[in-house]
Amino acid sequence: MGATVVFSKLSLLKRLSHRLNRTLSFASETWPAATEFIDDEFPYSDVPKRPRRNSERKAYVTPMKVLIERAKAEREARKAQPCRVLEEPPANGLLVPELVEVAHRVYQARGSLLFGLSQLVRVIPVLRCRLCNEVHIGYVGHEIRTCTGPDSVSRHATHVWTRGGVRDVVSFPKCFHLYDRVGRPRVGHDERSSIPRIPAIVELCIQAGLDLEKYPTKRRTKPVYCIEGRIVDFESVVKEDENEGKYSFGNDKPSVNSSTLLNQPIEKVQNLLENNISHLDQLNDEERNKLRDLSNHILNSWIEMSSGTKKIMEKYAVNTCGYCPEIQVGPKGHKLRMCKASKHQSRNGLHAWQEATLDDLIDPNYVWHVEDLNGPALNNNLKRYYGKAPAVVELCVHGGAPVPDQYRSMMRLDVVSPDRDEVDLVA
Repeated sequence: MGATVVFSKLSLLKRLSHRLNRTLSFASETWPAATEFIDDEFPYSDVPKRPRRNSERKAYVTPMKVLIERAKAEREARKAQPCRVLEEPPANGLLVPELVEVAHRVYQARGSLLFGLSQLVRVIPVLRCRLCNEVHIGYVGHEIRTCTGPDSVSRHATHVWTRGGVRDVVSFPKCFHLYDRVGRPRVGHDERSSIPRIPAIVELCIQAGLDLEKYPTKRRTKPVYCIEGRIVDFESVVKEDENEGKYSFGNDKPSVNSSTLLNQPIEKVQNLLENNISHLDQLNDEERNKLRDLSNHILNSWIEMSSGTKKIMEKYAVNTCGYCPEIQVGPKGHKLRMCKASKHQSRNGLHAWQEATLDDLIDPNYVWHVEDLNGPALNNNLKRYYGKAPAVVELCVHGGAPVPDQYRSMMRLDVVSPDRDEVDLVA
């Protein structure tokens, strides 16, 4: 009898807690617009985690079990058919026709982004730490103790702020340019000084169909063969002029200059720069509207570049080192013995290549979100109430652009942070 009473009380408590959880739902759990961009995930995206330790390896994009099963299937298919023609591009050396135009748009959006940021950072301040990679958007640097630079222990991990620029807002890591991404996908250690290094996003656009005179690449018209795991090209040798006429995959050079997309808003803010205005409070209504147009164009370029790059990466392989920021666009990573990260002695200086993510190709440099640039500095005791966003998005939002829906929950716009004197009163 006593056991039955205890069991009934426990079931009653479970039902009451379930009802309370359904009733006391936070605003972030019922955010209306965020679910349209997060694909049935939990609607409240937490702020990005702190940078990993040097001894930790990056997380795999594809689980290791899936990679092992995929390798076994490829090995069995190779034994069953040692000589076969690769049919699907870009593994067969041909271009993916529907991604050629996307590559042109990504390249143009990158140029427009850099051209617009060079104008916007003159009006909205960008601060960077002298001793680490931390960046902050505002007139006063935050007080959050996350510095990992030299002598950070003696400074209690406080940052030392100085004026930053466009490179601190967004950065594009470089990789080796491949002339033939299928025939010679790897760069040897002895070739490190003879092959140029260019931004990885530009190399991705070149392999996807963008033609640049300064960085030539080989374009095929017939698929290659795979003989016992090795790529063999039986395409007949033709003259270069005849070969150029056969490349009908939409590889036309972009006829639009990379900066023409922002010519109009850039001309509108020229008077702001000529008047040496360095504070937003000095702007009148007309000047604020011009600055808002510039911020909207920059934000649109950022979204177009990010979405287009993600679409190309679904077809074209990009590899990164699991321990350092090195990146290589192509089916395989290079063979340079230049890795100085953790456990490089056991690898003889070679990189531990794995599948790259969008953040490896485009470093968004997440910064703390500030509601008011003229307000007090962010407090270290209240850091769990602050949100984060890519530095480009944070910069454009303070310039007057609307907050994109996919960054609302990350910036924690629905969280009201307490004041400094209310730290001890909150849980």
